[in-house]
Amino acid sequence: MEIESQNPFLFKMQTLRTIFEKLSFSHTPKQLPETVIEGIAIDSRAVKPGYLFVAIKGGSFDGHDFISKAIENGAVAIVGEEDVTGLRVPYVRLENTRQSLTWLAASFYDFPARKLTVIGVTGTDGKTTTCNLIYQILLAAGIKAGLISTVNAVIGNEVLDTGFHVTTPDAHDVQNYLARMVEAGLTHVVLETTSHGWAQYRVDACEFDIGVITNITHEHLDQHGSYENYRAAKGRLFTSLEKTLPKVQGNPRLAVLNADDRSYEYLDSVTKVRKVGYGVDKETDFCAVEIQNSPFGLQFTALGNNVRVTIQSKLMGAYNISNCLAALAVAVVGLGIQPEIAATGIASLEGVPGRMERIDLGQSFTTIVDFAHTPNALKVTLEAARRMTAGRVIAIFGSAGLRDKEKRRMMAETSVELADFTVLTAEDPRTESLMEILEEMAAGAKSKGGREGETFWRVADRGGALKFALSLARAGDVVLSCGKGHEQSMCFGAVEYPWDDRLAMRAALGHLLGIEGPNMPYLPTQDKTEEEWLK
Repeated sequence: MEIESQNPFLFKMQTLRTIFEKLSFSHTPKQLPETVIEGIAIDSRAVKPGYLFVAIKGGSFDGHDFISKAIENGAVAIVGEEDVTGLRVPYVRLENTRQSLTWLAASFYDFPARKLTVIGVTGTDGKTTTCNLIYQILLAAGIKAGLISTVNAVIGNEVLDTGFHVTTPDAHDVQNYLARMVEAGLTHVVLETTSHGWAQYRVDACEFDIGVITNITHEHLDQHGSYENYRAAKGRLFTSLEKTLPKVQGNPRLAVLNADDRSYEYLDSVTKVRKVGYGVDKETDFCAVEIQNSPFGLQFTALGNNVRVTIQSKLMGAYNISNCLAALAVAVVGLGIQPEIAATGIASLEGVPGRMERIDLGQSFTTIVDFAHTPNALKVTLEAARRMTAGRVIAIFGSAGLRDKEKRRMMAETSVELADFTVLTAEDPRTESLMEILEEMAAGAKSKGGREGETFWRVADRGGALKFALSLARAGDVVLSCGKGHEQSMCFGAVEYPWDDRLAMRAALGHLLGIEGPNMPYLPTQDKTEEEWLK
């Protein structure tokens, strides 16, 4: 994703020299010209006159191959990590441009994170919900706060889309958002961060004051290589806290750790700043008692740090108790907000788009769209659905192409064990064979006693899978479509096709009920019969 990265927020004009003067790179600023820089881009197509183009080596593309195109589009300076000569604009060679980008962007925007209290949230599951809970608490406390999450960026009254499949935006986009928040007069920001964001240095210059972990479960092991590497990437949020420079508004420097999660001991050992733990299953700094869990929300008493407060939430699922506790710990310990005000903020959150979101067109059963796309997220989501009904639970989901293959089997196994019926379908197959993905998932289902055609099915077209699952439903059942949530596209090959699971569910319900509804979004799987896809 590439957003507008021009510099309307700063009164001080930035030049190539002034950008580097504030940084600890090996280049002497005096060697650099006073070339005025109007913006930063890493995609040559996004370059505008006056831009600095940063050439980054990626998995599929090498930005150095597009330097000429960037100059043609108006780049006035280039940063790269290869020996390049003969350019008609200044060229600065750095050792690692991906790592340098975040600091170049921070310098360009005059280090906006130093003017904000920055709260970072990371983990495998629950990040977006926890971010939104913290954000609502800040608003309830009268704090001028911004939010950058999977779903969107919120800057005052402005809501910006953060992309199709993006959790942590690129480094220069993050700094752009932070600069806009400073310009809007905000004082706090809640920033959702991923292991990819940390591994690719996208948020290194965010100078976090508070770090929060939700959990660290099986995910992205194809890219990180092992759970330990994945855990270490997320752990960078907590080791970064001690490096945050002093700020005029002060430094809370707090780590909020999940005592119920297996990451706790590791994160506790690497974190050198103040720590607070939360947990449902273990006695720790913040815990939950007197829990009431219904299809309409949660109620429990939060205990800890001389706090006893009743928490009510419209969020469904017992796992959201942990998310509420994490947000409460941030507010009370990290920011000094009164527990009762924090409880008001938690209660005000109506829900998060694509997270246990009900879709109701008057049908006699419950339909829900959720983002669950990891084995643990699917497990807790199915468990939450089971508690909601005395009827049956029907799950629809897929597994992404060019991503962790092991979780395909694991998710199918989980669903066969916890759901009554499972429908396996497409979920961003990308350049992989959808049929091979479904075959791997079907093998996992069969390994746990699943019977194809009786307890689980393969339906390649996701729209068709939704219609089929709804045809199985009876009064009182719960139908869950998992894995896409809020996302607005699905990738086949190299093409992103517009797709919204919530819209698609409404279309499928309209078809079932014989009432007017939206048209089912198009996917290329609609062009073949199911028999042709399953050959």
